[in-house]
Amino acid sequence: MNNPHLPFNCTSVELEKEAIKRLRTLVSLLPSQCRIFREPWDCSTVICLDFAQCPHLLNVIQEQEPLLINAIQELGLANSIIFRIGQKSIGWKAIPRLE
Repeated sequence: MNNPHLPFNCTSVELEKEAIKRLRTLVSLLPSQCRIFREPWDCSTVICLDFAQCPHLLNVIQEQEPLLINAIQELGLANSIIFRIGQKSIGWKAIPRLE
């Protein structure tokens, strides 16, 4: 299944890593200490941004919500964003579908 023309291996783990890497590239203001991952919620997928290692940057990033939404829409990664500090959810935003 590996395509020699792709810059990464075609496994689900590698595709997930590449998607997160591309999100970080599109939203360069995301701190490297912010953990980014996707998780399923019912019939949806959410992007989780965990600021446990950099809680002081959460408000700054939340102010850039439109940039995050645009990047997630462009990559087709999720239906919502959850902002967290560890296991505590701090904020949530639905991502409108592009028509």
